[in-house]
Amino acid sequence: MADKKFETPKLDELEKGAWPSFVKEIKTASEKSPMASDLLGQLERSYTEKIGHWKHGGIVGVLGYGGGVIGRYSDLSEEFPNVSHFHTLRVNQPAGWFYTSEALRTLCDIWEEHGSGLTNMHGSTGDIVFLGTRTEELEPIFEKLTAAGFDLGGSGSDVRTPSCCCGEARCEWACYDTMALTRHLTLHYQDELHRPAFPYKWKFKMAGCPNDCVASIARSDMSIIGIWRDDIRMDKDAVTEYAKSGLNIERDVIGNCPAKCMEWDGKELKIDNKACRKCMHCINVMPKALRPGVDKGACILIGAKAPIVEGALLSSVLVPFMKMEPPYTELIEMVDEIHDIWCEEGKARERVGEFIQRVGMGNFLEAIGIEPVPEMVAHPRENPYVFYEEYFEEDDEEEEEK
Repeated sequence: MADKKFETPKLDELEKGAWPSFVKEIKTASEKSPMASDLLGQLERSYTEKIGHWKHGGIVGVLGYGGGVIGRYSDLSEEFPNVSHFHTLRVNQPAGWFYTSEALRTLCDIWEEHGSGLTNMHGSTGDIVFLGTRTEELEPIFEKLTAAGFDLGGSGSDVRTPSCCCGEARCEWACYDTMALTRHLTLHYQDELHRPAFPYKWKFKMAGCPNDCVASIARSDMSIIGIWRDDIRMDKDAVTEYAKSGLNIERDVIGNCPAKCMEWDGKELKIDNKACRKCMHCINVMPKALRPGVDKGACILIGAKAPIVEGALLSSVLVPFMKMEPPYTELIEMVDEIHDIWCEEGKARERVGEFIQRVGMGNFLEAIGIEPVPEMVAHPRENPYVFYEEYFEEDDEEEEEK
């Protein structure tokens, strides 16, 4: 049982309202966990004083790994001794977040024995997050996790734990096997995941279709989003049924098409597939009538991140279409080229998106050996005084002739 109870009037306010509260969960855990009890006391102090009382006390981890454990210590250890150490472990989640009941019970048993019992399912990277344990418990936890078939995830300046949507396992729109690719990347980049050697973090996120249910376009250094490059499949009879059932196709489908590539004359729906931007809107509204094409693969985007130094970035198109089939050689070779140039030229704590902003997309593409294509253009150029390399090459040839 917890040794001490704390009054928490400010935290109590966070239990009010319609939404679930982390405070309620910590209070439940505190009935058995002294760490959770002291955590409530320190959090209440932080809310009162408007000061975070966690300090960084140096690098901490498990033998042979540089990532996976986030060190955390209290600067009020005398007052709250049970959270004097409160390290976080990131545990590599199964692709698509599929678990058996037995696996979940095993994880909970390990954590209740060696930690606070508090978990986060899942962190923004995707990991199973174990919140709060002592330094001497790290190796026993790691040993039991390994025996149960789990590994630690990424933290620090490394490849973070690759994550994905459920893909073909449950989604009819998936354009490639997200879970297979996630497993492949996790195994291929094991060294980069466990031993930080990059300028800063690198996140892979796999989305099976442009609905992007894992929000890869906003949260990953490399977004791999399923897409098709042939025509949208159409069941014309089903389109007619939607119209008869009361769907206003002109307003609700065509009116919301960003490419304006559709026409409806009251009887027949026509799609200019060359102009389609693969936004999925029409397919989402009429799923029985429209489906992605059959020539499937993925669009590769690069450079998303949260606002830290340069502000938030959404990822930009790097490769408009790439087949996503084992052994994923084309993708791996491209990623390795990017890692090489970024590691060599990137600044400390500079995400690859910020690196591209600094050196320019043109220079970046040249360094990794990819030709520019129109799909990479975010918006028309603002500066008309732009000179292209071929102009200079022609001038050089003329000079040589003279």
